[in-house]
Amino acid sequence: MVKHVILWTLKEGYSADEVSRIKADIREGLEGLKGEIPGLIDIRVNTFPLESSNCDLMLDSSFENEESLKGYAVHPKHVEVANTRVRPFTASRVCMDYEV
Repeated sequence: MVKHVILWTLKEGYSADEVSRIKADIREGLEGLKGEIPGLIDIRVNTFPLESSNCDLMLDSSFENEESLKGYAVHPKHVEVANTRVRPFTASRVCMDYEV
């Protein structure tokens, strides 16, 4: 199994209401991919970091293998979510992929 973990920081300048809406939209979009992409075992988005955190959101996803992760990266449904719900609102992204 392969884990795919992403940490994002949102762009500055959003109101608290906008941040809540953006986070909810990212979560809905990404978690909605479960069952839609071959090899995707589980996908969760945490939108409520503790104050000690230095990021705004975390994606925690699991794949059958590295090939499944590669397929996810280019899958049209994932690309659509990334291009419309994630990238326009995020300032930074950190990724770690690893085998379990």
